[in-house]
Amino acid sequence: MKNKRRSHAAQFKAKVAFEAAKGEKTIAELASEYEVHPTQITQWRKQLLELLPEIFSRRRQDDQQQEKLTAELYQQIGQLKVELDWLKKKSGLDA
Repeated sequence: MKNKRRSHAAQFKAKVAFEAAKGEKTIAELASEYEVHPTQITQWRKQLLELLPEIFSRRRQDDQQQEKLTAELYQQIGQLKVELDWLKKKSGLDA
């Protein structure tokens, strides 16, 4: 009879990979503790270590994009205010 393939939640994978990356326990100890194959733990650890630099660079890019968007919006607000003031003055609604 064929065993069903187990799927693990992302939080569980992150926890196991982090434990492996810390290096306080061997991969075999972690495999026994979490009932996961050692090769799987090694793969999760490798993914964790490869993706860590992207997490920090992505945050910086998001901040830069947010600042750019904010600057553009402030520019549009200023332009619309000038146009509104001009229209009020021309229409005689300037009170």
